[in-house]
Order: sequence, then C-alpha cells, then structure tokens
Amino acid sequence: MDQARAGEFDEFVAARWSVLLHLARLLTGGDRHRAEDLVQESLVKLWFVWPRIADEAPEAYVRTVLVRAAARSARRRWWGERPVEQVPETAAAGDVSAAVAERSRLEAALGRLPAKQRAAVVLRYYQDLTERQVAEALGCPLGTARSHAARGVARLRQLLADVIEPVG
Repeated sequence: MDQARAGEFDEFVAARWSVLLHLARLLTGGDRHRAEDLVQESLVKLWFVWPRIADEAPEAYVRTVLVRAAARSARRRWWGERPVEQVPETAAAGDVSAAVAERSRLEAALGRLPAKQRAAVVLRYYQDLTERQVAEALGCPLGTARSHAARGVARLRQLLADVIEPVG
C-alpha cells in the first residue's frame, strides 16, 4: 500500500476509533477488553482490503466485520480470566449517578441477549441503520434481521422490567 493510502487509513482509524469501540462494547455486552480486541481484529482485516474499500464504504465494511467477529467470539464457551483496571470496591453511598446506573443496567441486559439479537438491536437502534443495512451487516435476509431486532427489543423490555431497582 502506498504512503497516501496508509495516511488515509490512519485518518479513518483516528476519526472512527471511538465510535467503533462503543459499537463493539455494546455488541460484547459492555466488556471493554473484548471490545478493544474486536475493533483491533476488524481494523487489521480492513487494512488488508483498504486499497479496494477506501473509496467505497470502509465504515460499512468494518461494521460488518465487527458484527461477525462479535458473533464468533460470543460462541466461545470460556473466556478465562477477565482483566480489570482496578480491583472492584463496594460503592460508597451517594457516589453513583442515575445515568451511569441506567447505562450499566442496559449494558448488562444487552449482554444477556443472544449474539444475533444483540447485534440487530445495537445496529438498528444505536447505530440507526436501516433494516436492510442491518440485514447486510448480519449476512441474513431482511425478514430474519427484523425478527432478530423485534425479539431482541422484546427480551430487553422483559429483562429491564424484571429488575426494577431504586437508584440512589
């Protein structure tokens, strides 16, 4: 790859890293470390096809790779130890905001969805893709993508309604 194309790739990564990482976090149910691994794996695959994809739709390509990598990784049965930045401590009273608690609750509920449903919900409602784009990213027919999204939203509603905890 020539220097100009490599520079374009670097610019793309710098501009889209945080968006891709956030998408990956949602696809992995909030696991930041797995999300970083998925984004890096997806960007490596993008690097190899960058000369062909750069002028077309690199974000759509990397999103599709990311969704498929997340689905593959979700099928793994054992993840071993999960590294954390700090040892968990019990929360002191009054130091947790309602927004963080609600986001954590939503990420936990997303983590309990099957991988295809989680991907469909995240792509459709967080990434605001059309149903056709969701189907293309998942590599399935339009009706199947609709079904995954509808079932995922219904399950999320059920999960979030089951656990109503007062915050604060």
